Amino acid sequence: MRSGSVAPKEEEQKSRRNKRVVDENAPLISKVQDSDDGARFDEFLGAVFNLSTTIIGSGIMGLPACVKKLGMVPGLIVIILIAFMTEKSIEFMIRVSKAGNFSSYGSLMGDAFGEYGKALVHICIVANNIGGLIIYMIIIGDVISRTTSSGTHHSGVLEGWFGVHWWTRQTFVLLFSTLVVFAPLVSFKQIDSLKFTYALSVGLAIIFVVIFVGISIFKIIIGGIEMPRLFPIITDITSFFELFTVVHVLVTAYICHYNIHSIDNELEDSSQMHSVVRTSLGLCASVYLLTSFFGILLFGEGTLDDVLANFDTDLGIPFGSVLNDVVRFSYASHIGLVFPVIFYSVRVNLDGLIFSSSRPLAQDNIRFALITVSLIGVIFLGANFIPNIWDIFQFIGATTAVCVGFIFPAAIALQ
Repeated sequence: MRSGSVAPKEEEQKSRRNKRVVDENAPLISKVQDSDDGARFDEFLGAVFNLSTTIIGSGIMGLPACVKKLGMVPGLIVIILIAFMTEKSIEFMIRVSKAGNFSSYGSLMGDAFGEYGKALVHICIVANNIGGLIIYMIIIGDVISRTTSSGTHHSGVLEGWFGVHWWTRQTFVLLFSTLVVFAPLVSFKQIDSLKFTYALSVGLAIIFVVIFVGISIFKIIIGGIEMPRLFPIITDITSFFELFTVVHVLVTAYICHYNIHSIDNELEDSSQMHSVVRTSLGLCASVYLLTSFFGILLFGEGTLDDVLANFDTDLGIPFGSVLNDVVRFSYASHIGLVFPVIFYSVRVNLDGLIFSSSRPLAQDNIRFALITVSLIGVIFLGANFIPNIWDIFQFIGATTAVCVGFIFPAAIALQ
């Protein structure tokens, strides 16, 4: 990393935002102070929703299965520990970025490790996020169409309503979702064009959690829930090493590092970024803990890799089938709104990797269209040919996600 005196530069960089002209005749108490505070709070909330939307994605579906394997106590503790580790790794990134005035993850890695480091982080972000988007599509296919786990068939919403038809099959459902939902949403060139989807997507995730928790509490009251397993079952060395198979889901659950600089660059007051990160991680960790805890209470040892697939059975409560559909639709809608946010970072990083010396992507319509169509095609094919989300979790969680989220930030701090 560059050495030398950086103190004068830091002072200039800290003043690059919110620079105001001082008027000696101005009153000590500004009349627009309240409106400025309100605008700043709205900006803070927008950044929190943006980052929370980036975090809360497919990981929430796999975490209950992780807690089932680890046991209730270790599983919930690990979810909290990963949140603290994520906060610390992002803190490293923000601190070094402020000191060197870096506006992207790529430029941060490029300063520390040269062009190869910059290319490596672009490759990891693209591979990680394409994997994540494939997981999103698979979940939507499972929820709307159907899925099979351990030889057991689980009907999706359409198949449960109308039976087996060509238009309820997963391939058609994914094609329709891609053309009608995803394609229009990913056509925006600026991420701030999606700002109205942030709060809605987080709200849908909260609706999912509230219904999830409500069903579990009702089942507890009527005595329909058994005591969950608190600790893992370890009988030999093989069962011990199997516990580490949950690491890939836990690591992937909090990955949002590729979007940190984009959010920070849009803040008028950059000093708010630390609070934005802590608030978002606190909100997401709470959602993860509630989903994992009540998911294990509700489904026990029958918890599937994708917990949404469990909502095709009779829950033994009033209006159970209606609540099943609401839970599945609310989270499928959440994923549909998160998809373009993650897609944006994939497109930008892929463009930076291949066309690093070209003009900005937003100014080149042909390049923008080619990259967008190519990525959509790869994601659609991956969702149709990869059997379940656990396979992708294992790959990206053990490789690209751990690099983007933890190895690269730590290496930058050490460098």
